[in-house]
Amino acid sequence: MSKLGKFFKGGGSSKSRAAPSPQEALARLRETEEMLGKKQEYLENRIQRELALARKHGTQNKRAALQALKRKKRFEKQLTQIDGTLSTIEFQREALENSHTNTEVLRNMGFAAKAMKAVHENMDVNKIDDLMQEITEQQDIAQEISEAFSQRVGFGDDFDEDELMAELEELEQEELNKKMTNIRLPNVPSSSLPAQPDRRPGMASTARRSRAASSRRTEEDDDFKHLAAWAT
Repeated sequence: MSKLGKFFKGGGSSKSRAAPSPQEALARLRETEEMLGKKQEYLENRIQRELALARKHGTQNKRAALQALKRKKRFEKQLTQIDGTLSTIEFQREALENSHTNTEVLRNMGFAAKAMKAVHENMDVNKIDDLMQEITEQQDIAQEISEAFSQRVGFGDDFDEDELMAELEELEQEELNKKMTNIRLPNVPSSSLPAQPDRRPGMASTARRSRAASSRRTEEDDDFKHLAAWAT
């Protein structure tokens, strides 16, 4: 059996040790990611440093340049291993987060199901039907009461329409008389009207000539009538 297998077997042989909670495992994984991230940054800096050293020596000191390139290759190999480890840890962390989320969802759903079951245990379908029927009946009764209150109650409504119309006409006549009394007539002037102006002299003479001509025509007509009577 390999040493790695013995290590994992030895670590899991103790049944008394309790399994870590998802929160603890996630915290450990995040710490490991942070540690490997720092290691990754360190290796990248070392690779750049060894590369610069190899360029510095170049053809002048080939031995030193080759040693720098060998160290650079080792650091690159470690960096590749860390990249793979970080990918594995990231996948494991995401899977654990999803499992933890699903566990919490399942726990909460089970809790809600138990609460719903406890509520339904105190409910009887027949009682609910009876209650709804009773509520419907009470609503119908309330509606009938509202309609009864809203109906017009005819207390003392038996009146003679003719008498009411006659009384209304009297009231209208009284109102009209009051309005006529309140009307103010215009005041009559106390002074006499102005005298009629005298006719013009020309108009007077023309009127006298017209009366004279009319009298002459009347006399001629009388003479003609006497002559006609004599001839006959």
